Amino acid sequence: MNRYGLLGKNISYSFSQGYFTKKFKALGLNDHSYENFDIQKIDALKNVLAQDNLKGLNVTIPYKQDVIPYLDELDAKAEKIGAVNTIQFTKNGLKGFNTDAYGFQKSLEPFLKSHHKNALILGTGGASKAVRFVLDELGIANTYVSRSKKQGQYTYQELDENIIAENTLIINCSPLGTYPDVEDKPQIPYQYIGAKHLLYDLIYNPEKTSFLASGEAKGATICNGLNMLEHQAEKTWEIWNNV
Repeated sequence: MNRYGLLGKNISYSFSQGYFTKKFKALGLNDHSYENFDIQKIDALKNVLAQDNLKGLNVTIPYKQDVIPYLDELDAKAEKIGAVNTIQFTKNGLKGFNTDAYGFQKSLEPFLKSHHKNALILGTGGASKAVRFVLDELGIANTYVSRSKKQGQYTYQELDENIIAENTLIINCSPLGTYPDVEDKPQIPYQYIGAKHLLYDLIYNPEKTSFLASGEAKGATICNGLNMLEHQAEKTWEIWNNV
């Protein structure tokens, strides 16, 4: 049996497990399985790695950065981003990749207009690093928004009409609004959102988060993270198979 899986914490909702189980079935790969490795602390990764027949892993919240010291090698892009969501098992050990950046770029580009020159990134976790990497590559100026004050970032309290008007692309990288807490949303001044805005939420469950619904009500274009996950999963499969 060729075993693949997802490393994370409290991940019963995993998109990856459903996606790859379906993919293996469609490809007739009856000797392939995909499972969730739900660990409460990163040091439990040693127990996961000790298991037989593991061929590849995905990594999700909250371990995309914590996993790096356990790897033997980093792909150049993952190193630059500072976060890993895909682990390839090679003859020289474990190699970390980041396919979030690829998935995010592929899913964002169809929605971009020429006026999307400035972006706000809500949240500063592992996924936000891939988002920033892509925005930098695309030449879109971007600023992190966080609950605590740090240099070069905004706090949610600081967001005003001018900042919202200037930043017509707003990306939620925080877990706020994920099922079952579907009423939650980042505390931004939604009253200043308008038709020029594009709101992108990395969350895909629910399909339309409170963040996206609030933006849509103000005329904004909205996009959730499902397409990003599909793109990054396909890229992951290529990495595992050395395509």
